[in-house]
Amino acid sequence: MNKVEVFRALHRRRAQDDPLVLPGPWDAAGARVFVEAGFPALATPSAGVAASLGYDDGSTPADEMFAAVARITRAVDVPVSADIESGYGLAPKELVERLLEAGAVGCNLEDSAGGVLKDPREQAEFLAEFREAAAGRLFLNARVDVFLHGDKNPEKAIERAAAYVAAGADCVYPIFAPADVLPLLRAGIQVPININARPDGEGPSSAELGELGATRITFGPGLQRMATAALREIAGSLVR
Repeated sequence: MNKVEVFRALHRRRAQDDPLVLPGPWDAAGARVFVEAGFPALATPSAGVAASLGYDDGSTPADEMFAAVARITRAVDVPVSADIESGYGLAPKELVERLLEAGAVGCNLEDSAGGVLKDPREQAEFLAEFREAAAGRLFLNARVDVFLHGDKNPEKAIERAAAYVAAGADCVYPIFAPADVLPLLRAGIQVPININARPDGEGPSSAELGELGATRITFGPGLQRMATAALREIAGSLVR
């Protein structure tokens, strides 16, 4: 199997208490650490990469984001999915080309821009064009931002998810969905569900989120922020 097929297989037939856990490297060194720890695949966080490059979340130029992803994919042998925000205004075909050039096996695509939800029909059309251009070469994780920028109504999240699945999404990511609505989301969404978790031990564990309905667990910029906090403590100790 090639890396994309391996990545797809990692999402299939998972036990409820064993979701796919994908740590988010923000640079090549971190990616190697996660692979050495035994993780079978990785998923870059756009906010973590942005911080490592000196940008605020959402303001990284597309060229720099894709270059950062390429450095990570070159450093490891496991599949790497990339968070490419809402696509940087690029056409679906160009997004596909840029991801493949960077060595990614898939991506996250947000359904909001500037803190405002996109029209779900227009987003579904965009995802369908992306899927057609990818021709099976990329795993599409469609982010649903109802709990981040919308009214937090799980039924609306399910409606958006259904439109994106019909457009060809392999996985749906209802970011910031509270744990207590996961069973409802699981019942209403017919593909793997990506849920974000906290890496600091606060909140439900990965296994608990899996029991509730999560297929895949990611951490957003949480790991990068924990690493920065640790570095800040080390730096402080050097000047005492």
